[in-house]
Amino acid sequence: MKKALIFQHMNHDTPGRFLDYFVEDGIAPHAVRLWEGQTIPSLKGYDLMFVLGGAMDVWETDENPWLLAEKQAIREWVVDRGKPYIGLCLGHQLLANALGGEVAPAQESEVGVHEVKVNGAAEGHPLFTGLGGSHKVMQWHHAEVKTPPREATVLASSPRAEVQAIAIDNHALGMQFHAEFSPQTVASWESLPAYVAALERELGAGAYAQVSADAYPLMPQMGAMTRRIYDNFKRASGLVR
Repeated sequence: MKKALIFQHMNHDTPGRFLDYFVEDGIAPHAVRLWEGQTIPSLKGYDLMFVLGGAMDVWETDENPWLLAEKQAIREWVVDRGKPYIGLCLGHQLLANALGGEVAPAQESEVGVHEVKVNGAAEGHPLFTGLGGSHKVMQWHHAEVKTPPREATVLASSPRAEVQAIAIDNHALGMQFHAEFSPQTVASWESLPAYVAALERELGAGAYAQVSADAYPLMPQMGAMTRRIYDNFKRASGLVR
């Protein structure tokens, strides 16, 4: 089997929908719980690097010194090795920052269901083939990529965040939105008091019920978008031939 190296930054966070795709394609996931002090293994022998979100920010290296090693590993993987990479939310910001882009607090945070629009020039990019127009997605972030790396192509934007997705050539993809969130993901928050409390701090009382009501009817479309992105990515990057 092929192997995916997954960088995890907080409890109860998983690749979500992507795990189903990995199983279909014979890719075994191996998670490294960085915030608990687990060390990054040798990158040799892995076929995909998959970097999840997290509550910390890319610049908080004093509080989270392991971020330095993570960014170094991302640079080695994407630039030196040129191998397939997917980054979500914090993983998107880490990709940009590790390659010389600027990440800073967002002028306006995005939490819950929001809209992103595929940039016109990106409609012909191999990673976003078939994904023109606007799409409803799940968001949960307070920082954003202000300036993408020089070699990046910006694939999507939103009214609140200009850099919602970036590509490095055809082998690395960062997405500010949570393409991995599934109905199971959202349902699991109800049994996690810290997640419910965090939503209420952002959106007020009853936030979990509101986000669920907004998100569940849109999940089929969100799932179709994620599936298209993954299928494009695995072909364009050479992950699965």
